[in-house]
Amino acid sequence: MRLLYDFQTAAGLALASIRAHKLRSFLTLLGVIIGVCSVVIVGAAIDGLGAYAEQTTAKTLGSNSYQIGQLLQLGRMSRKERFEKLKYNKRIRPEDYTFLKETTGERILYSPYRVRNSDVKHGTQVLESVSVIGVAAAMAEIREVDLTEGRFFTEQEERNRVPVAVIGEDLRTEFFPDVTPLGKEIKVQGFDITVVGVQEKIGSGGGNGQSQDSVVYVPSTVFNRMFGPEQSMLVFAKAKPGEGLNLDQALDLSRVALRNHFKTRPGKADNFDTLTPDSIREFIGSIIGLISAAVVPITAISLVVGGIVIMNIMLVSVTERTKEIGLRKSLGARHSDLMLQFLMEAVFLSAFGGGVGLALGWAIAKLASVFAGFPLGVSPFYVFLSLFVSSAVGVISGWYPASRAARMDPVEALRAD
Repeated sequence: MRLLYDFQTAAGLALASIRAHKLRSFLTLLGVIIGVCSVVIVGAAIDGLGAYAEQTTAKTLGSNSYQIGQLLQLGRMSRKERFEKLKYNKRIRPEDYTFLKETTGERILYSPYRVRNSDVKHGTQVLESVSVIGVAAAMAEIREVDLTEGRFFTEQEERNRVPVAVIGEDLRTEFFPDVTPLGKEIKVQGFDITVVGVQEKIGSGGGNGQSQDSVVYVPSTVFNRMFGPEQSMLVFAKAKPGEGLNLDQALDLSRVALRNHFKTRPGKADNFDTLTPDSIREFIGSIIGLISAAVVPITAISLVVGGIVIMNIMLVSVTERTKEIGLRKSLGARHSDLMLQFLMEAVFLSAFGGGVGLALGWAIAKLASVFAGFPLGVSPFYVFLSLFVSSAVGVISGWYPASRAARMDPVEALRAD
């Protein structure tokens, strides 16, 4: 009961002091409010960016697909490393793609993947630098391509070189804002192509910030007629449903087949590259981790500044209330009573500032979500971090002023002007 009474007394005195100096208390809170708000917003942006990257990776590459190519390295690579890699690795040629289909195609879906940038026309309108992508009909299943209208092209259309296409949302918006694009024609490289489907909006992705909606998917056979044959390609692959293969098992089958095809010696590294969504997620995670390690401490510095302001104001408060402190000590107030009083005042200031900063940061994050194009969620971790740090700042900032007040000699305190 005594402990509860001490806390109630200390809390009452602390709140009375805060109410007595409203403007000063508010200005003291600003440092903590800005610090907590900054941590919350940065944390929300980092988490939102990570979730957006995960979602975009799944839409762009597929959740369980993998890629095979001559050079598929994430991150920066020196010119020498790139040269050595290109020198050692084999190109993936059309005959290699055919070999993979013939040897492991019963259990694994494969699709070539070739890209060229080209202007696309519809009537008098022109959209520049559109990514024209030549793939197999299986790509719809490999990359889990979601369509908002129409369908993907079929294997028969691919074999018969039928000029059909699936377009991205940017083309639909630019060329067909008020009508369905299905059955309409666009012109690519002088070829009239009939639109049979529209891909769901993806946004920016692929690690270069380029829009993934300014695309035209055409059958690989049609692509070869447009741009001519090429001696190197990228291959997308995925285990067929019902075959009982996970991603790693399917990838191992493809690797073994290609190593045999390229006559790679046992013990030697693969002379081709592979890339999976997991490796891309790990790479993105490492980049976001580096950003967090650099940015979060910088934003937390404002909390330290807020703590310094609280300590300064508390020292001023102790000086102003010297006679009050002397009077309380002369009437029997203990060392712990004065420590608790001033600590409670500092903690109340920082905790209230943390709460306001948290609410403000959450509101700004929600508002920013509208303009950023992806959700900025305030995770429990950053809520806990901001409130814990702000409370810790209050305790640390208030400890010295409280200790100074508790150590005062009551006689000297009463004689102070």
